[in-house]
Amino acid sequence: VTVSCMEFPSPSISHFTSQDYENIYEPAEDSFLLMDALEKHYEEIRDVKPGLCLEVGVGSGAVLTFLGSIVGSAAHYLATDLSAYATGAARKTGELNGVHIDTLQTDLVTALLPRCAGCVDIMLFNPPYVVTPSEEISEGGIAATWAGGVDGREVIDRLLPLVSSLLSPVGRFYILLLKENKPAEVHERLGSYGLSGVEVIRRRSGPEHLSVWCYKRR
Repeated sequence: VTVSCMEFPSPSISHFTSQDYENIYEPAEDSFLLMDALEKHYEEIRDVKPGLCLEVGVGSGAVLTFLGSIVGSAAHYLATDLSAYATGAARKTGELNGVHIDTLQTDLVTALLPRCAGCVDIMLFNPPYVVTPSEEISEGGIAATWAGGVDGREVIDRLLPLVSSLLSPVGRFYILLLKENKPAEVHERLGSYGLSGVEVIRRRSGPEHLSVWCYKRR
């Protein structure tokens, strides 16, 4: 089945101003690549019949809102972010696009375990993936939305051991990676936690080679 891009339009983010983007990550090529991956997998996602969809580090809320246009109102949408500004922004994006999003201000998924263990049907992560000095991660502010430390992996590697604990038996985990993040190593790491994965889509954006991967239980 070929799906036109018009079937699942990108959510409206016209409510954001330049001041907002001083506090949250502005949706960019990586965000839209993750949306394209979800659109490409829309049949598989619908077959899961998701009850709980989670985005870790939600930022503007655009990607989770887009997922809502695919899955529909039967699912519960939950988002985490360390930034209170981001959680508020995500709720607003959802509201203006007809998707109700509940948010938690927390570090990655700290507040979700153990109570959400084995419950997440669709999990999304567009991480801070840019290769930077480690100290930039803790500087706070807008840098926290993109600074990934050594190999751009320091935040990613903190989440990887927790993914399998959160996924339901039919759950899917979608993660965006940069070539410098060494996707093969990430693949091997998630495999050690009992997950198998495939590359869904890849794209070059300027100097960045980006890809989106989908993982599920073996």
